[in-house]
Amino acid sequence: MSRLLIVVDRTKDWAPYYPSEDVLSFDQYLQFSAPPATRVRVINLCQSARYLSRGYYCSLLAEARGHHVVPSVMTLNDLSRKGLFSLELEELDASVINWLESAGSAIDPASDERNATHEVRIRTYFGQTEHPDLKPVARALFERFPSPILEVVFRRRKAWQIESMKPAAPADLEESEQDTFATALDRFSSMVWRKPRTRRRYRFDLAVLVNPEEEMPPSDAVALKRFEKAGRKLGINVEQITRRDYMRLPEYDGLFIRETTAIDHHTYRFARKAAAEGMVVIDDPVSILKCTNKVFLADLLKNNKVPTPRTLILSKDQKDAVEQVIQELGFPAVIKIPDGAFSRGVTKAEDEKSLRAGLKDLFRQSALVLAQEYLYTDYDWRIGVLGGRAIYACKYMMVKGHWQIYQHGESASQSGGFETMPTYEVPRNVIQAALNATRLIGNGLYGVDIKQSGSRVAVIEVNDNPSIDAGVEDRFLGGELYTLVMQEFLSRMEENRRR
Repeated sequence: MSRLLIVVDRTKDWAPYYPSEDVLSFDQYLQFSAPPATRVRVINLCQSARYLSRGYYCSLLAEARGHHVVPSVMTLNDLSRKGLFSLELEELDASVINWLESAGSAIDPASDERNATHEVRIRTYFGQTEHPDLKPVARALFERFPSPILEVVFRRRKAWQIESMKPAAPADLEESEQDTFATALDRFSSMVWRKPRTRRRYRFDLAVLVNPEEEMPPSDAVALKRFEKAGRKLGINVEQITRRDYMRLPEYDGLFIRETTAIDHHTYRFARKAAAEGMVVIDDPVSILKCTNKVFLADLLKNNKVPTPRTLILSKDQKDAVEQVIQELGFPAVIKIPDGAFSRGVTKAEDEKSLRAGLKDLFRQSALVLAQEYLYTDYDWRIGVLGGRAIYACKYMMVKGHWQIYQHGESASQSGGFETMPTYEVPRNVIQAALNATRLIGNGLYGVDIKQSGSRVAVIEVNDNPSIDAGVEDRFLGGELYTLVMQEFLSRMEENRRR
C-alpha cells in the first residue's frame, strides 16, 4: 500500500489549487501516523527550508519516520553550500546560452536602448520550466538537487554560471506560475505513484536498471528474464527500469544495476540516490567509485599486497614516462586509461614507437595512464564474487589472432570462447586472490579478472557489475546462479525491513 502526502505550512496556502485529502498542514503532518507496511511519499512544500524551520523539520521528520521525502535533508543542506552548485555553463547546449543572453538584456524605457544585465532568475517545477530552451538545465538540476520548486539565479561573469539556488513554495508563486506548477506536480505525482498491475502480490520490489540500446550490456535479455523468474519465486517483483525512471526509485526496495557503470554517468547517480533512500543496491556507489578507476584500483591492490602485474602510473606531464616503461617493464607493455571497459582504452605497445604513439593517444583522454607488464596467457580467469563468496568461475579465451578476450572493430566486436566450471575446480590461489581483492571493495557483486602463469596469479582488475549472460556464466549452475543473486537481495531487503 502506498500514500502520497503534500505538506504545506498552512492549509490556506493550498487555496489556489483543487482541494485534496492528500494535502496536510505542517501541524497535521506532525500528528500523522501511517498504517503498518504503508509506503509513504512526502512532497514538502513548506515555505522556509532554512535550518530548523518548518520546511527543514518536515523533511527531517519524514526521514525519521521512514517516509521518502522531496526535498531530502541532504538536498536542503546541499542547497545551502554554494560550492556544490557553482556550475559553469559553457559546455551546455548553445540554445541555453542564447536564451540566457537574450533574457539578460532589457530595454531601457528612457533611451529605448537594450542594456545588458548580468543576472537572470527563473523557477523550476519538479525539473520542468516554462522556458523550453532551459529544459536540459532544469532536468539536470532536479536530478542532482530534487526539490519541488527551485529558484535559480544565473549570473554572467566570464561565462554564465549558477549564482544561487533555493527552494520556493506555492505561496511564493504569481498567478501566472500556478498553472505551470500544478501541471508539473500532477505529472510528477502520477509518475511516482503509478500502480503496476501485478506488484501487490510480492513482498519486495526490485528495480533492474538497464539500457536497451547498450551494445555490450552486463546481462542479455534472456539473463534478465531469468533474474525476474528467480526473484518472483522468492516473492520479489523484479521490474526493469531505464534512466528515465530516476524519480521512481523510492517505489522500490532494491536496485540491481545491469548497465555498464561509470562515475560521470547516470548509473552512478542512480546508485547514490538508491543508497541515500536506504535501498539495497548492487552495486553500491562506493564499489562503483573504487572499481571504475583503474588507477585507484591498482594502488589499492598494491598497497594491500594483492598480487598484480608490475604496474606504473604515468602522468601526462611526466617527461620520462617512455623511458620508465622501457626500463621497468620492457616490451611488450600494456597501457590503458583508468576508466575503460570491455577491453576499450587498452593498447599493447610492442616497441618504443608504438609506446609513444599509444601514450600520446591515451593522454588525450586522461591525465593519468596505467602501464603494466604484459603477461601472456591463453585465457583470463573471471571469478564472480557475491557477498564475499565465489559463486561462478569462467575461463575467457583470447580472440583468435588477438591478445585480448575482446576485439573491437569498426562495425562489430568479437569475443573469444569461454569455459564455465564449478568454483571447486579452480586453483585455490586463484579463488583466494579474487576474494582478497573484493574484500577491499565491499560486499557486492564483482567479477575479478585474473591471469595465471604457472604458479603465479595476478589480479588484472575488479569489475563492479560483471557480465552474467545466458549460456555463459550460468553454464554450470544454470538457474541456481540467478537464484543466488536474488537470495542475496532477499536477505538484505529482509534485514532492512527488520531495522
